[in-house]
Amino acid sequence: MAHSPYTHVSMSIDPGRRPRIGVSLYTPVLRAGARVLESGRPFLSLESDEANVTVSTTGAGPVTSKDVEVARQIFNAAARYLADCERLHADQSADSDQITPSVVGETAA
Repeated sequence: MAHSPYTHVSMSIDPGRRPRIGVSLYTPVLRAGARVLESGRPFLSLESDEANVTVSTTGAGPVTSKDVEVARQIFNAAARYLADCERLHADQSADSDQITPSVVGETAA
C-alpha cells in the first residue's frame, strides 16, 4: 500500500519533564547535508520542505570526544539505513519483475 509523502512534527509537554519534539520525515523531497562553518563548527542537516533538523557540536562549541562518538553513531546508522534501503529496493524490484502482465488475446495452453 503506497502512502503520500509527508513530514510530521509533534511536541509533548509533561509536568516535571523537559518538552520533547518529534520530527518524522516521510518524503522523497528530503535533503541531507554536512559542512563546517567558518567558525570551525561542523553540522549535519536533514531538511524537507516543511522541517529542518540540524545536529552540531555540544553547545555549538568546540568538538568534544562525545561529539565524535555521536557523529560515529550517526554515520553507522546512516550506513545501515542505506544498506536496508538498497536491499529492500532490490527485493521489491525483483518481486515486480516476477509479475508478468497478461497479454490481450493470449490463450491458455
